Amino acid sequence: MSTFISGGCKNGKSFYAQRIAKAAGTPLYYVATMIPRDREDDARIVRHRQERAGWGFETLECGADILSCLDRADPAGAFLLDSVTALLSNEMFTDTGMNPGAPEKIARELTEFVRRAPRTVLVSDYIYSDANLYDDWTEAYRRGLARIDRALAAACDDVLEVVHGQVIVHKGVMPCV
Repeated sequence: MSTFISGGCKNGKSFYAQRIAKAAGTPLYYVATMIPRDREDDARIVRHRQERAGWGFETLECGADILSCLDRADPAGAFLLDSVTALLSNEMFTDTGMNPGAPEKIARELTEFVRRAPRTVLVSDYIYSDANLYDDWTEAYRRGLARIDRALAAACDDVLEVVHGQVIVHKGVMPCV
């Protein structure tokens, strides 16, 4: 069963996703998409590593071209991909500027990922609820992430939202964890 999890930052999505992936079986893979850019990113990576220590995850670092990590793993395994948000940032904003085709590419690749590795849990940040107006690049990023999230919601069996540690089921069933 594939599961898409969205919700606000620091609401417990990653921990809940770890529990779902662990219950899905072995081998167990953590697909880490963040490419650290500053100390805050470094600290988040350390915290996530500590949170999953002892859970049996093999970490696959893959900040771009996400399907390539399936070449290093058993597609019959259970995957936790954290996060869609970081993956889009990595591929959309490069040293040479903004890649407007990144959201479409990632939506296509992640849908294929779920098809090829059906026991996948994907984590994304819900960043759409405020009414602020942002610069063109930020708005393009938000629209791109929304496009990807809609594609994943359609492709996955279960769609969950984590709000302040509480889980809301939008599609499918509450996974047994």
